[in-house]
Amino acid sequence: MTFNSYRHTAQELEQRIAQIIEKQSVNLNKNEALKTIFGVVDLTTLEATDNPTKIRAFCEKAMSYTKTRNDLSVAAICIYSPFLKQAKQLLSSTPIGLATVACAFPTGQLPFDLKIKEVAYCVAQGADEIDMVISRGTFLDGHYDEVFEEIKEVKKTCGKAHLKVILETGELGTVENIRKASEIAILGGADFIKTSTGKTLPAATPLAALIMIDTIKEYYQKTGIKIGFKPAGGISEPETALVYYMLIKEILGETWLNKKLFRIGASRLADKVFALLTEAQKQ
Repeated sequence: MTFNSYRHTAQELEQRIAQIIEKQSVNLNKNEALKTIFGVVDLTTLEATDNPTKIRAFCEKAMSYTKTRNDLSVAAICIYSPFLKQAKQLLSSTPIGLATVACAFPTGQLPFDLKIKEVAYCVAQGADEIDMVISRGTFLDGHYDEVFEEIKEVKKTCGKAHLKVILETGELGTVENIRKASEIAILGGADFIKTSTGKTLPAATPLAALIMIDTIKEYYQKTGIKIGFKPAGGISEPETALVYYMLIKEILGETWLNKKLFRIGASRLADKVFALLTEAQKQ
């Protein structure tokens, strides 16, 4: 499949984002939107200080929301691979998915055969979802076919696990690069395309999101295949998350507003959204 040319300036896209937010805000049911947002959160801890004690507490936190309100649950937790087996056991009786990062997260700087071994290890340890990083260095050097082949092989290694491909849009820098990387990731077999690792700045931005969502829409229109979208990095406030919700709703429609096609990677967002929903329930 060949994508259409995407000749939009950053300024044009920023203007379009503002128009979408203005339009969607008019009839926004904030409570329903926040409930959707909570249900698509990938609750994340990716810190050098993570350890089995911390992961146990983290899993308990993820489960605690549903114990308080049985109509609310985060979509998944996202953790480093050494803790997958432990978390799999702790979450075994819940609907919470188990995601991990791979392919030399966050840099992507590792020989390819070792990346594949890492992905195979993650799958064997029980990961439901693999969030792989692309090699931005390879991409920026113009070796697009190499990036495509890496994604294709990682997808094959994932087996039944879903593949989210992290573009690290802040390092790609331009509208053209973000569009090109989105196309490569989708054609390579991504189930989701994801903005960022959360380890560089800028992380997720509405501009990058719009480019990626447009690419997803075009692919769907041409193939009938739905690809998911995941913004991540710096999304700690409910109002920020609502922007991504509105972009998805306007461009892709309500059928994308569920955890099968929409995720938000965050570590602090869930608590804030949960507090707002709990307060609204009391009123």
